[in-house]
Amino acid sequence: MVMSLPRTHDLEATLRAALQPTALEVIDESAAHAGHAGANAEGYGTHFRIRISSPLFAGKTRVARHRLVYDALHIFIAQGLHAIAIEAS
Repeated sequence: MVMSLPRTHDLEATLRAALQPTALEVIDESAAHAGHAGANAEGYGTHFRIRISSPLFAGKTRVARHRLVYDALHIFIAQGLHAIAIEAS
């Protein structure tokens, strides 16, 4: 079974369901990482930047906020997600 690479809308839908964000921006930066570790020839689905605000982050440390994001997106790692840059507030 061949899994398809994750897309921006896949990550957005998962984050919305898991973290009920008040603000969310998911940017696929994969094309900018061509030739780097974890990149692929398709130019998408491997490197993402996530800007997210959620009431679930209230009172949590930066590490705890990032862990919530990683926990929500763990299913995409097997699909080829290599790197996530997180800006969580």
